[in-house]
Amino acid sequence: MTFSAQLIALGQYLAGEFDNHPQALAQPAWYVHLRLWIRPVPLFTEDSITLFAEQASVVNLNQPYRPRLLRLRENEASPQQLRVEYYMFKDIESVKDAGTNPQLLQQITLEQIEFLPNCTLNVEFQHNSANKYHFKTSPQSDCPCSFNYQGKNFQVFLGFEVTPETLLTYDKGIDPQTGKGIWGALLGAYQFTKIQDFADELLI
Repeated sequence: MTFSAQLIALGQYLAGEFDNHPQALAQPAWYVHLRLWIRPVPLFTEDSITLFAEQASVVNLNQPYRPRLLRLRENEASPQQLRVEYYMFKDIESVKDAGTNPQLLQQITLEQIEFLPNCTLNVEFQHNSANKYHFKTSPQSDCPCSFNYQGKNFQVFLGFEVTPETLLTYDKGIDPQTGKGIWGALLGAYQFTKIQDFADELLI
Protein backbone atom coordinates (compact mmCIF):
# COMPACT_ATOMS: atom_id res chain seq x y z
CA MET A 1 0.00 0.00 0.00
CA THR A 2 1.19 3.52 -0.79
CA PHE A 3 0.93 5.78 2.23
CA SER A 4 0.11 9.47 2.07
CA ALA A 5 2.86 12.02 2.62
CA GLN A 6 1.25 13.13 5.88
CA LEU A 7 1.06 9.61 7.32
CA ILE A 8 4.71 9.02 6.46
CA ALA A 9 5.65 12.34 8.04
CA LEU A 10 3.74 11.46 11.22
CA GLY A 11 5.63 8.18 11.49
CA GLN A 12 8.96 9.87 10.82
CA TYR A 13 8.39 12.59 13.40
CA LEU A 14 7.40 10.09 16.10
CA ALA A 15 10.14 7.52 15.45
CA GLY A 16 13.01 8.34 17.73
CA GLU A 17 14.49 8.61 21.21
CA PHE A 18 13.25 11.64 23.12
CA ASP A 19 14.30 13.55 26.25
CA ASN A 20 12.70 16.34 28.32
CA HIS A 21 15.73 17.46 30.33
CA PRO A 22 15.23 21.28 30.14
CA GLN A 23 11.63 20.97 31.35
CA ALA A 24 12.54 18.58 34.16
CA LEU A 25 15.38 20.86 35.24
CA ALA A 26 13.08 23.91 35.32
CA GLN A 27 10.15 22.20 37.08
CA PRO A 28 11.46 19.10 38.90
CA ALA A 29 8.46 18.95 41.25
CA TRP A 30 6.06 18.39 38.35
CA TYR A 31 8.05 16.83 35.53
CA VAL A 32 10.18 13.72 35.89
CA HIS A 33 13.26 13.65 33.68
CA LEU A 34 12.24 11.00 31.15
CA ARG A 35 13.64 9.15 28.21
CA LEU A 36 11.03 8.06 25.68
CA TRP A 37 11.66 5.52 22.90
CA ILE A 38 9.34 5.16 19.92
CA ARG A 39 10.41 2.56 17.35
CA PRO A 40 8.79 1.03 14.24
CA VAL A 41 7.36 -2.49 14.53
CA PRO A 42 6.72 -4.88 11.58
CA LEU A 43 2.97 -5.29 12.30
CA PHE A 44 -0.04 -4.25 10.20
CA THR A 45 2.35 -3.27 7.42
CA GLU A 46 -0.35 -3.76 4.78
CA ASP A 47 -2.19 -0.57 5.77
CA SER A 48 -0.47 1.08 8.72
CA ILE A 49 2.69 2.40 10.30
CA THR A 50 3.01 0.76 13.71
CA LEU A 51 5.23 2.04 16.50
CA PHE A 52 6.30 0.62 19.85
CA ALA A 53 6.66 3.11 22.70
CA GLU A 54 8.03 2.84 26.22
CA GLN A 55 9.65 5.27 28.62
CA ALA A 56 11.85 5.38 31.69
CA SER A 57 13.02 7.81 34.32
CA VAL A 58 16.59 8.85 33.55
CA VAL A 59 17.63 7.77 37.05
CA ASN A 60 16.26 4.26 36.32
CA LEU A 61 16.88 3.74 32.61
CA ASN A 62 17.00 -0.02 33.13
CA GLN A 63 13.40 -0.01 34.38
CA PRO A 64 11.26 1.13 31.41
CA TYR A 65 7.47 1.16 31.77
CA ARG A 66 4.21 1.87 29.91
CA PRO A 67 4.94 -0.23 26.79
CA ARG A 68 2.26 0.28 24.13
CA LEU A 69 1.69 0.12 20.41
CA LEU A 70 0.53 3.02 18.26
CA ARG A 71 -0.99 2.05 14.91
CA LEU A 72 -1.00 5.05 12.56
CA ARG A 73 -3.68 4.73 9.89
CA GLU A 74 -5.46 6.64 7.17
CA ASN A 75 -9.22 6.82 6.83
CA GLU A 76 -10.02 4.44 3.98
CA ALA A 77 -12.52 6.90 2.50
CA SER A 78 -10.29 9.96 2.91
CA PRO A 79 -6.49 9.68 3.23
CA GLN A 80 -6.47 13.25 4.52
CA GLN A 81 -7.96 11.94 7.77
CA LEU A 82 -5.52 10.14 10.07
CA ARG A 83 -5.99 8.25 13.31
CA VAL A 84 -3.90 6.51 15.94
CA GLU A 85 -5.13 3.22 17.41
CA TYR A 86 -3.61 2.06 20.70
CA TYR A 87 -2.84 -1.53 21.67
CA MET A 88 -1.67 -2.93 25.00
CA PHE A 89 0.54 -5.93 25.67
CA LYS A 90 -0.90 -8.93 27.46
CA ASP A 91 2.50 -9.56 29.03
CA ILE A 92 4.48 -6.39 29.67
CA GLU A 93 7.63 -8.24 30.70
CA SER A 94 7.88 -9.91 27.27
CA VAL A 95 8.68 -6.56 25.60
CA LYS A 96 10.61 -4.83 28.39
CA ASP A 97 13.62 -2.91 27.04
CA ALA A 98 12.45 -3.24 23.43
CA GLY A 99 12.95 0.50 23.05
CA THR A 100 16.70 0.00 23.32
CA ASN A 101 16.75 -3.58 22.01
CA PRO A 102 14.97 -3.41 18.64
CA GLN A 103 15.60 -7.10 17.96
CA LEU A 104 12.76 -7.80 20.40
CA LEU A 105 10.38 -5.83 18.18
CA GLN A 106 10.92 -8.28 15.34
CA GLN A 107 9.41 -11.04 17.48
CA ILE A 108 6.15 -9.32 18.50
CA THR A 109 3.08 -11.18 17.27
CA LEU A 110 -0.61 -10.27 17.03
CA GLU A 111 -1.32 -12.80 19.78
CA GLN A 112 0.68 -10.70 22.24
CA ILE A 113 -1.37 -7.52 21.85
CA GLU A 114 -4.91 -6.35 22.55
CA PHE A 115 -6.72 -3.51 20.80
CA LEU A 116 -8.08 -0.79 23.10
CA PRO A 117 -11.35 0.26 21.42
CA ASN A 118 -11.94 3.54 23.27
CA CYS A 119 -8.35 4.70 22.99
CA THR A 120 -8.27 5.82 19.35
CA LEU A 121 -7.18 9.36 18.54
CA ASN A 122 -8.07 11.50 15.53
CA VAL A 123 -5.13 13.39 14.07
CA GLU A 124 -5.41 16.90 12.66
CA PHE A 125 -2.50 18.42 10.80
CA GLN A 126 -1.33 21.67 9.31
CA HIS A 127 1.10 21.80 6.43
CA ASN A 128 3.33 24.66 7.55
CA SER A 129 5.84 24.65 4.73
CA ALA A 130 7.19 22.50 1.92
CA ASN A 131 7.89 19.38 3.96
CA LYS A 132 6.86 20.24 7.51
CA TYR A 133 3.67 19.41 9.35
CA HIS A 134 2.20 20.10 12.76
CA PHE A 135 0.15 17.15 14.01
CA LYS A 136 -2.28 17.32 16.93
CA THR A 137 -4.56 14.60 18.28
CA SER A 138 -7.98 14.53 19.90
CA PRO A 139 -9.97 11.60 21.34
CA GLN A 140 -12.19 9.88 18.81
CA SER A 141 -14.69 8.75 21.43
CA ASP A 142 -16.44 10.49 24.32
CA CYS A 143 -15.97 7.28 26.32
CA PRO A 144 -12.85 7.27 28.51
CA CYS A 145 -9.84 5.26 27.43
CA SER A 146 -9.97 2.39 29.91
CA PHE A 147 -8.62 -1.14 30.12
CA ASN A 148 -8.10 -4.03 32.50
CA TYR A 149 -4.67 -5.41 33.27
CA GLN A 150 -4.01 -8.23 35.72
CA GLY A 151 -7.42 -7.78 37.28
CA LYS A 152 -7.14 -4.03 37.78
CA ASN A 153 -9.05 -1.34 35.90
CA PHE A 154 -7.14 1.64 34.55
CA GLN A 155 -8.29 4.86 32.90
CA VAL A 156 -6.05 7.22 30.95
CA PHE A 157 -6.20 10.31 28.81
CA LEU A 158 -4.06 10.10 25.69
CA GLY A 159 -2.87 12.86 23.40
CA PHE A 160 0.12 14.39 21.69
CA GLU A 161 1.36 17.08 19.31
CA VAL A 162 4.40 16.60 17.14
CA THR A 163 6.52 18.60 14.69
CA PRO A 164 9.99 17.81 13.32
CA GLU A 165 11.50 19.59 16.33
CA THR A 166 9.24 18.82 19.29
CA LEU A 167 6.97 16.16 20.75
CA LEU A 168 4.39 17.23 23.34
CA THR A 169 2.63 14.43 25.24
CA TYR A 170 -0.53 14.93 27.26
CA ASP A 171 -0.89 11.39 28.62
CA LYS A 172 -2.14 11.15 32.19
CA GLY A 173 -3.75 8.62 34.46
CA ILE A 174 -7.32 9.32 35.57
CA ASP A 175 -9.01 8.40 38.84
CA PRO A 176 -12.24 6.69 37.68
CA GLN A 177 -14.04 7.83 40.82
CA THR A 178 -13.24 11.54 40.59
CA GLY A 179 -12.26 11.99 36.95
CA LYS A 180 -9.14 13.86 38.06
CA GLY A 181 -5.60 13.27 36.88
CA ILE A 182 -3.36 11.30 39.22
CA TRP A 183 -0.11 11.00 37.24
CA GLY A 184 1.49 12.26 34.05
CA ALA A 185 0.91 15.61 32.37
CA LEU A 186 -1.06 17.17 35.22
CA LEU A 187 0.13 20.77 34.65
CA GLY A 188 0.46 20.58 30.89
CA ALA A 189 2.30 18.62 28.27
CA TYR A 190 5.62 16.88 28.69
CA GLN A 191 7.96 18.64 26.27
CA PHE A 192 10.31 16.27 24.47
CA THR A 193 13.14 16.86 22.02
CA LYS A 194 14.35 14.11 19.70
CA ILE A 195 17.92 13.12 20.53
CA GLN A 196 18.14 10.11 18.21
CA ASP A 197 16.21 9.49 15.00
CA PHE A 198 14.74 6.05 14.17
CA ALA A 199 12.89 7.14 11.01
CA ASP A 200 15.15 4.97 8.87
CA GLU A 201 13.63 1.91 10.59
CA LEU A 202 10.17 2.64 9.14
CA LEU A 203 8.76 0.00 6.81
CA ILE A 204 7.47 2.30 4.07
